[in-house]
Amino acid sequence: MNTNNTYTISELAKEFGVTTRSIRHYEEYGLIDPERRGTYRVYTAKNKTRLQLILRGKRIGFSLAEIKEIIDLYQFPHGEEKQTEFLLSKIALRRDQLNQQLHDIKSMLNEIDDLEARITKNRAR
Repeated sequence: MNTNNTYTISELAKEFGVTTRSIRHYEEYGLIDPERRGTYRVYTAKNKTRLQLILRGKRIGFSLAEIKEIIDLYQFPHGEEKQTEFLLSKIALRRDQLNQQLHDIKSMLNEIDDLEARITKNRAR
């Protein structure tokens, strides 16, 4: 389609490497609101930007509820300022969670190394 900065669901799915079902799910969740032309969904540049933000949030590990909360803050006066503060707090929390997971993984790897060394030592006897 791509006339006047509009896109079909298939074009967006292909560009972002997601399924059309995922995009419909984001629509059902209220994250994207495409225009309708008859039975067709028509996605605007704004929808494309929102999809990009949704996918970035998912890669970081945010839930759809958190992503919706961040995006919805734009609708209010001073929304960008509130969104920035909220996003920074969410990023800090996510960083803490990832650091804890990293610590846990390192601990598990150390345990595996110790177990492997003991097994190897016992086999050598």
